Amino acid sequence: MAVQGVDVLVVGAGVVGRSLAFALAAGEPSVRVVLAGDTGTGGSRVDAAGDAGHDAGASGAAGAMLGALGEVTDLGMRTRHGRLRIELAVAAARQWPAWRERVRDRAGVNAPARDGYGTGTFMILNTVSSALDEASFTAVAQAAAEHGLACDDTSPADIPGYRPLDNDRALRAWHLPEEGFLDARLWLATLDAALTALPNVTRVPAGTLTAAQDSGYLLDTPAGVFHAPRTVVAAGAWTTPILENLDPDLPAVPVLAAAGTAVSVSGLEPWPAVVRTPNRAYACGLHAVPQADGTLYLGASAHPALTPTAHPTAGALRFLLDAALGQLDHHLAGADLTATHHGNRPLTLDGHPVIGPTPRDGLWVASGTHRDGLHASPLIAAALSEALLAPTPTAPCLPGPLAAFTPCRELIADLTVKAAAAEAARHHTALAAEARMRPPLTGTWPQALADGYTDLLDHAYAAMPDGYVPPPDLAPLAYESTGPALAEIAATHLARHNRAR
Repeated sequence: MAVQGVDVLVVGAGVVGRSLAFALAAGEPSVRVVLAGDTGTGGSRVDAAGDAGHDAGASGAAGAMLGALGEVTDLGMRTRHGRLRIELAVAAARQWPAWRERVRDRAGVNAPARDGYGTGTFMILNTVSSALDEASFTAVAQAAAEHGLACDDTSPADIPGYRPLDNDRALRAWHLPEEGFLDARLWLATLDAALTALPNVTRVPAGTLTAAQDSGYLLDTPAGVFHAPRTVVAAGAWTTPILENLDPDLPAVPVLAAAGTAVSVSGLEPWPAVVRTPNRAYACGLHAVPQADGTLYLGASAHPALTPTAHPTAGALRFLLDAALGQLDHHLAGADLTATHHGNRPLTLDGHPVIGPTPRDGLWVASGTHRDGLHASPLIAAALSEALLAPTPTAPCLPGPLAAFTPCRELIADLTVKAAAAEAARHHTALAAEARMRPPLTGTWPQALADGYTDLLDHAYAAMPDGYVPPPDLAPLAYESTGPALAEIAATHLARHNRAR
């Protein structure tokens, strides 16, 4: 089979990969781009007829909240890299209106008539929360003040569609009028229509990426073999196997998976705005997002995994539905369940994204965005396309806050091992509060629960190799049966990174 020469290979067709391919091809019509990956909407989806998709990527399963403030946490405001992530989120939010219009204009008449785009989010602090949730609720207002964004104190009774159980009711609420949202499935379809309109983009199925003998990279796919001097791996939770197959010695921060499940329901009046709780590990903030067809997206569970998972679990669905019906709207008990969404968010070993060039000439990575991929996609696409289209695309790193998240950096640890274990214990305590765990009110039982989490996490974190501090989102992998495997991944990466110095 003849090898076809192109200018850029984009490996991975989630929202980041599709956005980057669009930015490259639309920005320079002479640049030939190959986009490799699933051509559907991504994210395994089981509809009312029982038909399931085969891809379990994060993009097609996303709730698509375009929120700079909604993802703010107390930990994010207290740490250097957390603050950098907030800066990126704010910058991305400002790009979305123009980016959306640009993509829709290129898609033309083939774009979906509606993509579910809207603005407005209500964040609630309710009675099934903890001190951690309250701290993050406060941090949202702090971040809003620092970045000049609106955050208005509002009565929970004024939130449209919000009908919680009395014992799950909100005590306080913020109205975040500038926070955006859209329908992720329709946005992917819009990107697809825009890419189809670009003659210099070739869509192909997933293939095998290798280094060419002379220079550049080869992508062997069922649709042909392609050679390019530059490649961007944007394969989400599947990034690390691709990179390790390409170069086993490349010291890129490993990308694991955070499995997430959500559902769509219909049969009730449409909601005009997003309603959500503060963000944290293992639950990623309970949220309801209006969809273009009038349904309501309810999300989302969150559980870390060493490798991507294919299906939702019964426990994830039970927790999600119980939380949504109790905390958001008990009338949803009578709603039709129209779809189940399941995807794997790309979560790196240290919890921060990997975006930018690697030490290998022409090899770039855009992954590890966890919950922020769809929201940050315009910013990532703009930064990478500008660098790749430059006359000499050999910059050591990207500008601004993205410079801190290069793929082959040292592992980020903004907290000591002891402080990180304590932070992870706080997240476990918050999850226990949401699950209504009530210890006996005798002796030291209430404190014993918190102490038990602290001891569990102290031992788990102490078992990790020196130089590695798991983020709270990965804490369960450290103490469950996966603990030794997580330690092995960290040790292998640290050794590889040390050899590359």
